[in-house]
Amino acid sequence: MEGCATSHYWGRFAGAEGHEVRLIPPIYVKPFVKRLKNDAADAAAIAEAAVRPNLQFVAVKSAEHQARVVAYRTHQCFMSQRTQIINALRGHLAEFGLVFPQGVPHLKEIRAAMDDEDVDVPPSIREIAGLYLEHIDNLSAKIEELSLRLREAMAVSVGLCRLCTVPGAGPVTAGAIMAFAALLLRALT
Repeated sequence: MEGCATSHYWGRFAGAEGHEVRLIPPIYVKPFVKRLKNDAADAAAIAEAAVRPNLQFVAVKSAEHQARVVAYRTHQCFMSQRTQIINALRGHLAEFGLVFPQGVPHLKEIRAAMDDEDVDVPPSIREIAGLYLEHIDNLSAKIEELSLRLREAMAVSVGLCRLCTVPGAGPVTAGAIMAFAALLLRALT
């Protein structure tokens, strides 16, 4: 089975039915795709790759392992969205001569400027900035909630605790390593 988005789910399903499941990383299948991308060409490429003698298969991830991957990716997605929204707000305000430094810590300066009646911007800009700031607050709350979940997972997992002893590795970084490094996961648990 090639590594598509649902391969681990179907791998667990087939394994529960008594089948031997061997997932093939997509990078090993790609060289064998001979025609246009379609199901038949993909199946032929998978069959061709599967008979190669030195092919290394991927272990089927448990549902808990996949949940860690989703939590980490969601955390990263929300962080990216927050950065994008902050930069968009800064860009819009710069068009009115209000220039602010980058980063979450400087949001209080933006809030103060929007609350200051002496700052010369149209009322509609204050309203729009308020929408941006409200959205940033919502994302920040979700980011903190996900970070808390990642920290709580650390208390349960011996592997996560060990990874957090590495200088510079906190719960989020340790969670990412545990989520994406299957071999390391097996070695630590």
